[in-house]
Amino acid sequence: MSFKKEEEASFRHDKTAVIQEARVFNESSISPRRCRILLTKVLYLLYTGETFSQQEATDLFFGATKLFQNKDPGLRQIVYLAIKELAPHAQDVIMVTASIMKDMQPNTEVVYRPNAIRALMRVIDPSMVQGLERYLKSAIVDRQPSVACAALVSSYHLFTGARDVVKRWSNEVQEAIHMRPSVSQGSGGLGGLGLRQGLTLRFGGDSHGSQVETASLPSMSYLMQYHALGLLYLVRQGDRIAVNKMVQQLAQPRQGVVLRNPMALCMLVRYAAHIAEEDANMRAPLLELLEGWLRHKSDMVNYEAARALCTLSGVGPEPLSRAIAVLQMFLSSPRSVLKFAAVRTLAELAQTRPAAVQACNVDMESLITDSNRGVATYAIATLLKTGNESSVDRLIKQISGFMSEISDEFKIVVVDAIRSLSFKFPTKQASMLGFLAGVLRDEGGYEFKRSVVEAIFAMARYVQGCKEAALSHLCEFIEDCEFTKLNVRILHLLGAEGPHMPEPHKYIRFIYNRVILENAIVRAAAVNSLAKFGLHNAQLTDRIRILLRRCLEDVDDEVRDRATLALRTLEPTTLPLALEEDVPNLKLLEESLQSYIVTAESAPAPFDYDSVPRTAEEPSEEAAEAAAASAAPAPSATSAHASDAPALSDAMEAHAAQLAAIPEFASYGAPLTTSPLTAPVPLTESEMEYVVTALKHVFPAHVVLQYNVTNTLAESVLEDVVVVVSGLDEAGLTEEAVVPIPSLSAASPSGTVYVSLRRDASCPYPLATLSNTLCFVSKEVDPSSGEPEPEGYQDEYQTEALDLGVCDYIQPADVDFAATWDTLPASAVETFALTALESLDASCATLLELLGMQALGGTDTPSNPSVHTMLLAGRLAGLAGLELVLARVRMMYQPSEGVTMELAVRSSSDEACLFLLSAIA
Repeated sequence: MSFKKEEEASFRHDKTAVIQEARVFNESSISPRRCRILLTKVLYLLYTGETFSQQEATDLFFGATKLFQNKDPGLRQIVYLAIKELAPHAQDVIMVTASIMKDMQPNTEVVYRPNAIRALMRVIDPSMVQGLERYLKSAIVDRQPSVACAALVSSYHLFTGARDVVKRWSNEVQEAIHMRPSVSQGSGGLGGLGLRQGLTLRFGGDSHGSQVETASLPSMSYLMQYHALGLLYLVRQGDRIAVNKMVQQLAQPRQGVVLRNPMALCMLVRYAAHIAEEDANMRAPLLELLEGWLRHKSDMVNYEAARALCTLSGVGPEPLSRAIAVLQMFLSSPRSVLKFAAVRTLAELAQTRPAAVQACNVDMESLITDSNRGVATYAIATLLKTGNESSVDRLIKQISGFMSEISDEFKIVVVDAIRSLSFKFPTKQASMLGFLAGVLRDEGGYEFKRSVVEAIFAMARYVQGCKEAALSHLCEFIEDCEFTKLNVRILHLLGAEGPHMPEPHKYIRFIYNRVILENAIVRAAAVNSLAKFGLHNAQLTDRIRILLRRCLEDVDDEVRDRATLALRTLEPTTLPLALEEDVPNLKLLEESLQSYIVTAESAPAPFDYDSVPRTAEEPSEEAAEAAAASAAPAPSATSAHASDAPALSDAMEAHAAQLAAIPEFASYGAPLTTSPLTAPVPLTESEMEYVVTALKHVFPAHVVLQYNVTNTLAESVLEDVVVVVSGLDEAGLTEEAVVPIPSLSAASPSGTVYVSLRRDASCPYPLATLSNTLCFVSKEVDPSSGEPEPEGYQDEYQTEALDLGVCDYIQPADVDFAATWDTLPASAVETFALTALESLDASCATLLELLGMQALGGTDTPSNPSVHTMLLAGRLAGLAGLELVLARVRMMYQPSEGVTMELAVRSSSDEACLFLLSAIA
């Protein structure tokens, strides 16, 4: 639509003026042009976040429906768009159904039918879909692409409310994938796409070869394949076999069934990659398919296949090198979008496989000066991860030249690369720290400044020799820092590290300035930091007391309270508990005290303060990266165990609190390990009538099995639910207690059964395959009253077996491998031939699963396809508590012989070493 320039300014009118103008809908002589302008204003207000009251939206909705009597095509189309957007806000919208359905008939103009279908799906109730099933099924298989796409997209949105009805349309959806669209003269022939018969296009431009076909149909005319594939996957996503079959049939077409739309092929690539990641049996044929798509005519499909191969875990060197070759070709493309996509994917891959990406370094060197700063940023970030020490200064100098020209998002990418580089080349710490300090003074948002501060934190902690310079830069930054959270973090670090520096007094001025100039939160943090200087440095204690006394007159209660507590703690006769780092977990302490109050009357024993778990610093991402730089032969990304450590620790605390609240387990103490922490082990299918999952908690003298049970049958109630565990005698375990579920009903369908097993001293690490039987009393529910019948019957349900393995007794640990290895007295070494494993990646993944230990320094990802060393650490849950165990795994892969592995284990006892070796034997 065309408008005069002075009329464009009317888009800025407020809602009231637009509602008053809506009177034009009621005029006897409708002006299509004025109505189009007014409806455009309404849509503009809706799209920019303006809200209409229900009455206002209803008036506009039914005012717009009066325009159906006008035959102007442009007006009719914008009326449908307005109806679709106003329908969620208006009342009684269902009354317009008959008017819309007139334009859905097969003999109607093609330009109206797609709009009518999309609008009708917003107007009707999901319960009415069954009555419109005939219209929608015929529209799905319509030979006009625009009509078929409208019906498919509408069906996709209807799936949530009318799942069973939409599932019945699977045959029509499949036919839409296989259907050949009609091509007629004029803009309507290809569904309003504006493409005429005889137009010849190529898949992905003119760089990859031949024409589509002799009929010269453009690939966009097959757009319904994209929508149909998405809907078909949505219908079948609960059936893994059906999804596998769909991917195989469409990936290996027969009888002329071909996916010609590039977007549909990209979606199929993603489905194939998802299946290959989850199903090991399908991995080999699907990897072959992904490699075949690397040679497709469309650049879009080539890139999607290459990205899938780069992100899949355990891909061999040959498929990965072919994917990298495709991305390397895109680096020299004249199209910025291809260059950006390729360099971003290579930057992600460089975090885990830097050696594989080094082949592209020459091409990425030329992208440093690219006019697209996003491309240049990712190119430099990748070079920093894959380059050598001699190129560091040059790259940092080039980065500094355009840091002010890029957005915060790309600045964070550069900062993360610099942080990783500092662990790889610690001798270049001065230039890297200077760069970080420089960008810290630049303009930027919170996330950018936070990433720089975290990078400096990491260098201060893990790069030897730069702590003093890093603290000085941070002191200068807090003099002009606008972010409270960053001020608090820096003050905490200064309090922890400053007192132990050669000249601790020089940091006190910067900290006390925060007491004078900042808000209450920062002032409170500064008081804590000052107190630590007085606590850990006796020469400064008197000066710190003077500063803290001045804080007693602060206007904020918390600042005064902290100053009072700090002064009390700094008195010579006071035990400094408040400022010690090893304090009890406050959440668990509170829950333990509450539990003690409840049980104190029946068991008047004193509260055991020492049994409350202490807080411990979580292994950080920077620590793992630093370990990678010192221990691994080549730098790599942080292990997933390290990056997930805070979440796993929270899960451990939650389970410990849950178990401590059960009287039967109150005397056990805190669990040493809980396995698996990521997700419980499924013992039944999720679609079964009774869904059971399990967790294993290992205590010093017990193993507690936790069975989470869900009753999905609303018409029955389960009472006295227990789990009978068999196979205990062979493992040296004795059942000690069972905590049943009193009842599982529709109102409360889920509960937990606990089974406590005592560990025998003669068999400290029992290994077993335990069979589990769910036993309960089943009672039918009276449908009239909703109450269970008084009489029930005893029933049982057999679940899958539960394995108790080596990994269940090990808690991942993050330690300095090089410093700890030689300090452990007991050792054991064994060599194994793993002929069933086809790569070093698979060997690493298998070992991590069997042992449950943490790979240090990113050594879980081999940088060489033939030889690799993996370093592992964990704590073994023995009868006396946790015992540190380390393992060094040297592996060599030969295609003809598989993987040969030397496993060396060290610990404080021979028994622990031999137990770890038994996981492989």
